[in-house]
Amino acid sequence: MTSETRQGQGNGLVGAFLERRYRVDSVIARGGMSTVYRGLDTRLERPVALKVMDGRYSGDRSFVDRFEREARAAAKLHHNDVVAVYDQGVDHGADGDHVFLVMELVEGCTLRDLIMDRGGKLPLAMALSVMQPVLSALAAAHRAGMVHRDVKPENVLIGNDGSVKVADFGLVRAAAEAGTTSGSIILGTVAYLSPEQVTTGAADARTDVYAAGIVLYELLTGRPPYVGDTAMSVAYQHVNEDVPSPAQTSPEVPPAIDALVLRATRRDPEQRPADAGAFLAELEQARTDLGIEPVAVPVPASEARTALMPPVADPPTEQFPTVRAQPTRIEQVPPAQPPRQHTRALARPATDDYHAAPPPGAGVDPQRRRGRRRGAMWALVVLVVAALVGGAAFWLGFGTSVAVPKVVGVSEQQAVQSLEGAGLSANVSRENDNDVPEGIVLSSNPSEGSQVRSGGSVDVVVSLGKPAVPQIEAGITVAEAENLIRNAKLQPQQDSSNSRYDRNVPEGRVIGVDPAPGTRVNLNSEVSLIVSKGPPPVQVPDVRGMSREDAFTTLSNAGFDPYDAGQQFDGDIDAGKVVSTNPAIGTEVKLVGKPRIGVIVSNAVPVPSLNGMKVTEAQAQVAQLGLQLSVQALFQRDDMVILGQYPLPGSRVQPGSAIHVTAF
Repeated sequence: MTSETRQGQGNGLVGAFLERRYRVDSVIARGGMSTVYRGLDTRLERPVALKVMDGRYSGDRSFVDRFEREARAAAKLHHNDVVAVYDQGVDHGADGDHVFLVMELVEGCTLRDLIMDRGGKLPLAMALSVMQPVLSALAAAHRAGMVHRDVKPENVLIGNDGSVKVADFGLVRAAAEAGTTSGSIILGTVAYLSPEQVTTGAADARTDVYAAGIVLYELLTGRPPYVGDTAMSVAYQHVNEDVPSPAQTSPEVPPAIDALVLRATRRDPEQRPADAGAFLAELEQARTDLGIEPVAVPVPASEARTALMPPVADPPTEQFPTVRAQPTRIEQVPPAQPPRQHTRALARPATDDYHAAPPPGAGVDPQRRRGRRRGAMWALVVLVVAALVGGAAFWLGFGTSVAVPKVVGVSEQQAVQSLEGAGLSANVSRENDNDVPEGIVLSSNPSEGSQVRSGGSVDVVVSLGKPAVPQIEAGITVAEAENLIRNAKLQPQQDSSNSRYDRNVPEGRVIGVDPAPGTRVNLNSEVSLIVSKGPPPVQVPDVRGMSREDAFTTLSNAGFDPYDAGQQFDGDIDAGKVVSTNPAIGTEVKLVGKPRIGVIVSNAVPVPSLNGMKVTEAQAQVAQLGLQLSVQALFQRDDMVILGQYPLPGSRVQPGSAIHVTAF
C-alpha cells in the first residue's frame, strides 16, 4: 500500500484540536486498535504523535480507566529506548469521545520495514545491535513492574538517527482487560504469543522474553518459527511444539546465539531468563565472547518516514473463533516481503482440549479440511452465542450488582473489610508512593461507585510509602548492586570520587551506598555506589644496607615477594649488602596478590691492609678478593716488602680494580 493511500484513510480528525491543545495534522498509519496522526502540541510548539483509539473503546468505561492507568505508568518510563509518552486524555467532541495518547514523534521506520528491506533477515551483528536496545527497553519496563504483552517488529521503531525504540507499552493490557474482551479471548499477535498467553491468558516479564526470543529468531532466519492456515493453528504450535533451532534454517548462527534463542523461547516460563534484564545480560555476554562489535542500525532510504505504526492498514481488533493468518506455506511469502503481524483477538479453547487436538489442516485433504474448518467454526460460534445468552440470563435474572465502596485513602485492613462487607473481594497489590504513607490504599479498579457483580473482585493498590535504600552486602559486584537499587525503584549512580581503599573488599566491588541502607527516599532518587579501590598502597620499606637475607625477610613481612635483581657498585656499602630495590625504596605499591620487589646488592670489595707484607703474600690475598696488585720498586726481588698502598686500607673498590703498592 502506498504512502498516499495510507494517509488517505481515517482522516476524519485531520484539522481538529484534541482538548483544544493538540492539533491533528495528518494520518501516519492505522492499526488494529487505533489510528496514529502526526500532530502539534500548540502549547509547547513541538511535533508529537497522536494515537487515537478506535471508537468502540471510547464508550467502555473500564477501558478508559485502564487506558489512563497504563498511560500514566508508561509515562513514568524515562528510557532512551522507549517511545516517550507525554500525555493522555479523552476529547469530548461533537462526533463522540476520542481516547488518545500523546507520544514522542519518531522519524524513521519500523523494524518490519528494515527486515523487508534486507530481504527477510538481518546480518548477525545488526540483529544483535537491534535486540540490545529492545531488551534494554523491556528491562526498564520490567523493573518498573510493567509487561509489554505485544512485542513484535511492528512495535519496534528505528529513527533516522539510528536509535531503536519500543512503543505501545500497556495498550494490549488495557484492551484485554476492558469490557470488549473476556477471559476466553486471546489478545495479541499470534506469531509472538507465548504458550501461557494461549492457554491461560497469563502474562509476565517472561512472556515478553518469549516474544523477544521469537523476534530474534525471525531476525536471524528471516521468518517466524510457526506458520499455519489459521491463527489457532499457529497458537497450537506455540503450546505443543518447541521452537526449532535457528541454526537449522541459518547454519551461520553461532552456537551461543542459537542456544540463547532456544532458552528464551522455552515453553516452560521457569526455564527462560527471568526477565528482559537477564536476557540482555546473556546476549551481551555472548556478543562479547564472540567478539561482535555493535553496528549502526540503518533506516532504508525507501522507507524513511514517520514510523509509529505498521505502514499498511491493520484490520480492527475483533473477536474471532479462528483467525486467518498470513499465507499458509512459507514459499508463498517472498523473502523480501515477510508478512506483517497484527495484534488480533481470538477465542482461547479449553487447555486440555487444546493440547489434545491436532493442528487444523493436519493429515486431511483440502476438501475435508475446509468442511471440518467450517463445521468447527460454526460449532464454536454456537458455543460462544450460548455462553453470551447464558451469561446475560444469569446477569439479568439471577445476578446482582453492588457499588464499589470508598477504599482510596483508608488503610488496607479497612479497605478489605469494606469490600467484604459489600460482598466483594480484594486483589491487593503494592507499589511505592512518595506522598501516600505505607499501608494506605492508592487506587482501586473499578473505582468507587462502579457497579460490580456481587461476589466479584476489586483490584486494590496499597502504598508501600517511599522506597527504602536496599541492603547492599559488601563485596558484591557493581552490576548486582545496581540491580538491587533499580528493583527498589531507585537510580544507581557511580562516582569515582566516592571510591576508597578497603583491605577486605576487592578492587571494583561495592563497599556500600550513600544514603545508607534503610533510608527512605523519593522514587527514582539517586543512590551512590561506594566502590572499593582495593587495599591501600604500601611503601616499599627501606632495606638499604641490610644483608640480602634480612632484606628478604623485611619485604616478605610487608606483603611483598622479593627476588634477586642483580648487583651494583656502591662505594658506601659493603659487598652483599642491599644497595636499592625495584620499585625504588619508598614507592607506594598496591598490595594486589604479593607484588614482586627486586633486591639489588652491592658488589663493592673492601681494600685490605697490605703494608709490611711481602709482595708475594699480598698478590695471593688480593687475587682471592678479585683484585689486582700493581707493584712499584727500584729493584724487583721476590722478598720485597710493601711500604705503602693506594687505595688506602678500608676503601671500597669495584671488582677487578688494581691496588697500587710501593715495595723495597
